[in-house]
Amino acid sequence: MTSWPLVSTVYLFISAFAASWIGVALFRRWTIRRGFLDIPNVRSSHSTPTPRGGGLIIVLVCLVCYWATAFLFQFEISWGYFLGALLVATVGWLDDIYSLGFTIRLLVHAAAASILISDVGSWSEFFIPLASISIPVGSVLGIFLAVVWVVWLVNAFNFIDGIDGIAALQAIVAGLAWAVLGYTFGFHGVFLLAGVLASASAGFLIHNWQPAKIFMGDVGSSFLGFTLAAMPLLARSESKLESPILPLIGVAFVWLVVLDTVFTRAKRVLSGQNVLEAHREHIYQKLTLEGKKHATVALMYGSAAVFLSLAVLFAVVYSGIYDVLVLFSFVLLTFLFTYFGVRKKH
Repeated sequence: MTSWPLVSTVYLFISAFAASWIGVALFRRWTIRRGFLDIPNVRSSHSTPTPRGGGLIIVLVCLVCYWATAFLFQFEISWGYFLGALLVATVGWLDDIYSLGFTIRLLVHAAAASILISDVGSWSEFFIPLASISIPVGSVLGIFLAVVWVVWLVNAFNFIDGIDGIAALQAIVAGLAWAVLGYTFGFHGVFLLAGVLASASAGFLIHNWQPAKIFMGDVGSSFLGFTLAAMPLLARSESKLESPILPLIGVAFVWLVVLDTVFTRAKRVLSGQNVLEAHREHIYQKLTLEGKKHATVALMYGSAAVFLSLAVLFAVVYSGIYDVLVLFSFVLLTFLFTYFGVRKKH
């Protein structure tokens, strides 16, 4: 991107980091005074009452910065994203307080996805990397798949946020990857939003690293899932062209989150268990139950996400041998983490 005010954006990202870091610290004091704590139960990965809902600060920092920078840097804001994200965060906050039913949350997530898609559009074709072809799916199926994608990732981030640091670290890696992609290809809105998301998540992570002083809550995890699910749609909208590879990139940047939830759901279905029932059978939970520290598991997921994201970025920019690296990384990490999920450690 030529003539882009890079110094100003660096100040923006530093400000987002500082606002999140300080904001979460202040919010934590408020939750302690109000007794807004996550009390441990048999399914919990923590042993002491811990403040929750700190992800609200990530939401506020990201949405305020997104709205403000749209005017400051003169790019077109997506009101569909803004309103959808606000809706998802609101129902997440209410769920943190009142424990809403799954059906209510699912309907709200679907409504938020529909608002987003009505503004930025959907996909009509998907790129198949091994065959190097694009398959048309039509507008109706494209919209349906986009809604499913958004709703799935919103809930996937909710499910992955079960141990200290893991969800925030995944958001940092994916946010940075989208920021690099946005900067490289001139997606101004994606670049700024992704950079702010990564910065705000980093500010939160300081308080959420093991031992966590505060938890993200559904308000934060749902918002992160919605925003990262929206990235390929926002990028498509900014490019003004059909970009069938963008959905694939969107999945790749959060592949460990997707894999963990898909694997766990499939495993429970095959064993005849209720997929909606709370449990501790996610791959990351299995690793912690085997005795690994939260920080160790979070770093395992984070390192894998960095490895795959870098491979994807190099493949998108340079192609050639890097396409093979993406395939190798994808297969290796999928096999490795699936093995972690099925192995029986004695």
